Amino acid sequence: MRHAYRSILRHGLALLLALCAAHALAGTVAPAEGLWRGEFTVNGEALPFNFELAGLEGAQPRLVLLNGSRRDEFEVEKLAGGGIRAVMNTYDAALEATVEEGSGGKRLVGHYRDLVPKRNGANDLPFTAEHGQAWRFVPPERDAGSAANLDGKWAILNRDRSAGPNQVALLRQEGTRLTGVFMTVVGDTRELEGVVQGDRFWLSHFSGPSPVLVRGTIEDGQIQGAISFGIYNVARFEGHRSDEVELPDPYRLTYLKDGRRSIDFSFPDLEGRPVSLRDDKYRGKVVIVEVIGTWCPNCTDQTRFLAPWFRENRQRGVEAIAVAFEQEDSFEYFQQRLRKFRDLFDIRYDIVHGGVADKKLATEKLQGLNYMAAFPTTIVIDRRGEVREIYTGFTGPVTGGYYEEYVARFNALMDELLAEPDPYAATAGQ
Repeated sequence: MRHAYRSILRHGLALLLALCAAHALAGTVAPAEGLWRGEFTVNGEALPFNFELAGLEGAQPRLVLLNGSRRDEFEVEKLAGGGIRAVMNTYDAALEATVEEGSGGKRLVGHYRDLVPKRNGANDLPFTAEHGQAWRFVPPERDAGSAANLDGKWAILNRDRSAGPNQVALLRQEGTRLTGVFMTVVGDTRELEGVVQGDRFWLSHFSGPSPVLVRGTIEDGQIQGAISFGIYNVARFEGHRSDEVELPDPYRLTYLKDGRRSIDFSFPDLEGRPVSLRDDKYRGKVVIVEVIGTWCPNCTDQTRFLAPWFRENRQRGVEAIAVAFEQEDSFEYFQQRLRKFRDLFDIRYDIVHGGVADKKLATEKLQGLNYMAAFPTTIVIDRRGEVREIYTGFTGPVTGGYYEEYVARFNALMDELLAEPDPYAATAGQ
């Protein structure tokens, strides 16, 4: 009898809690769908970004980050109380927000959560967002105009360095709207979007990893300002327009040590099995080694190029290996991040664990290299196992001719190497 009473009480309490939860959810207001303008607070300064929420009432709600012509899409998890959470795909971070009370679903308050365990949330960024706003820095009714024109190619020098230029900026101005990209030997900022007002300009970008803010002034045809990499650092710069400026040759920054013709390594794959270039799988094949990290935006852009290229060309006698150096020196962390990375890009080649993200460590582990100058780095190996080309960084589609030149040179080299005979074919059956 006592047992039956307790059972009735327990089930009655569970039903009451469920009814209370349902009542609470029924009274919540979900975020409105459509365009939004968000604003991070970084070191006390506003860093704006734009996004779209769609399908919140369906089975596949989405958040799309907008940067000029670039679109980056993320799945949305709907939380109790009208909140939302969007994990930033392969980046170990998430946007979390709740609807501000009394806003009718048209104002969000939240945080960019840095989920890397060792940082314990130290790089979290607060943000707010307003629905129905498509502008970024200046609302249309407050556009003050500008006589300045930043259209063109710019040599950018970091003020804290004596050598230069350190960056090249490709800017496009239409009226007061400004878009473009800053390129370094590591890669690029992805597409920036902003505005010119009088003798000042602003640009920003947010597509999942740390947000970027560029702000500066214009005087006598030159510019100066600062680039803030959100959760990381701030660098001051000055620049002048130059059609001739170029960065150091990315094909010459990393090279083989004297007397070396190949590289060597052995790393565990996602299942813990050792993978080496000496394995039979790679014998007589052209091999592409991409040195990456899931935390690195230029690495993901490089993989976005390589993964479909590999699927289309694998039957020609080519293999690839992604060597990942991650933000935690943990094999379990590597498995977690790289399985998601593999699935997102439909990677059909081996992915191996190099270690923690450190260029000096990567140099030591990739035996034969003079120095690993940047993530990503792409190493192309011919059928004899000899390194034929090393490319530092990655310049994405937003760089226009630079990206097109990279793709053309990559394809030409692969055609050349794949046309070479397999030196081991004659002994394969012996």
